Amino acid sequence: MIAGVCGGIARHFGWDVTKVRLVFVVSCLLPGPQVLLYLLLWIVMPEQP
Repeated sequence: MIAGVCGGIARHFGWDVTKVRLVFVVSCLLPGPQVLLYLLLWIVMPEQP
């Protein structure tokens, strides 16, 4: 909902956006570069009108 990254991923693969967001939030509890990956995707992904 912040940058539309999870929504864009869900739309691209035909997945439910709520599940993608839930997986991202849960993955943030684990150690790793999830936030950096999100920021990178925010920059790289094209904007939808």
